[in-house]
Amino acid sequence: MGLIVNGKWVDKWYPTEETKGEFIRQESRFRNLISTEEDAIYKPEKGRYHLYVSLACPWAHRTLIFRKIKQLEDIVSISIVEPKMLENGWEFGENGDSLYASDYMYQLYLKSSPDYQGRVTVPVLWDKQTQTIVNNESQEIIRIFNTAFNDLTGNHDDYYPDALKHEINEINDRIYDTVNNGVYRAGFATAQDAYEKAYYALFETLDWLEERLSTQRYLVGDSITEADWRLFTTLIRFDAVYHGHFKCNRQKLSEFPNISGYVRELYQVPGVKETVDLEYTKIHYYGSHMTINPTGVVPLGPNEDFDRPHNRG
Repeated sequence: MGLIVNGKWVDKWYPTEETKGEFIRQESRFRNLISTEEDAIYKPEKGRYHLYVSLACPWAHRTLIFRKIKQLEDIVSISIVEPKMLENGWEFGENGDSLYASDYMYQLYLKSSPDYQGRVTVPVLWDKQTQTIVNNESQEIIRIFNTAFNDLTGNHDDYYPDALKHEINEINDRIYDTVNNGVYRAGFATAQDAYEKAYYALFETLDWLEERLSTQRYLVGDSITEADWRLFTTLIRFDAVYHGHFKCNRQKLSEFPNISGYVRELYQVPGVKETVDLEYTKIHYYGSHMTINPTGVVPLGPNEDFDRPHNRG
C-alpha cells in the first residue's frame, strides 16, 4: 500500500494519524470520457481500450460486470493484477500486463502522466492509441460502458435510464458513503470513535436496505440498475472479508433474509458469477493488509452457496 511522490514509488499506509483515525479515500484524478462527439479525443473503437483490474477490488469488479453484461469482452481487453498488494502496490505476475509487460501498476500511472502524485488504484481504463489513462473512476467507467459502445455491440440495455437518474444518484450517494466506502472506513480506522461511527452508519443502512428490499425487488424501479451493481460488489464480499477482517461484525449478510436473497439473484444473472473470485479476494485482503492482519493467514471459510434459490418473485 503506497503512493507516487515526486515521480517515485513510496510504500506508505494511509495517514490516519492526520485525520483522527479516520480513513479518507483519495479522489480519482483521471476523468476523461469516451464519446462519439466530433471533437472527442477518445472515441468508441473496437480494440482501442484496455481495462486494468483486480478481482479483489469491489470498485474494479463493477467494471468487470458491465464489461460482461454489455457484451464488451471483444471490444475492451483486460489485464488482471496479482491478488496481493504489498510494498510495491498492485503487481503484475508473469504475462500480467499484456500491453507493456510492466511489473507494477504504478509504472503505468507514470507512463501516462510522469508528474502524477498520489495513490495508484484500479480500475484503470487505458487508451492504447495515446498510451494514457482515460479514466480511473469506477462510476464513470461503468457509465462509459453503459452507453459509449452501444453502436458497436448492438446492446442498448440501459442501467442508468434518464427517468431514474435522480433516484439512482440519491441511492448511490447513501450507499457509497455508508456501505461501499463504509466498510473501508470501519476496517481502516485507527481510532475507536472513527471505527464506531463507520460501523453504526453501515448497519443503519443495511437495516434500511433490508426493509426496502422487503417491498421491492431492486433498489430503484422494477429492473436492475447501476445502483444494484454498485451495491452488489460490496455485498458479495461481506461475509468472506468485511465481517471479520474489517470488524463489520454485528451480523453476517446471510442473516439478512431479503438482502441475501437479493445478492443471490444478482449473482445468478448470466455471466456475473464468472466475475466473482472470493478465494482471490480473501488472499488479497488478508494477505495484503499487514497493519490489520500481521500474520497474513487467510481464513478458509465461510462456505457460501450463491447458486442456491433466492425465492425472489
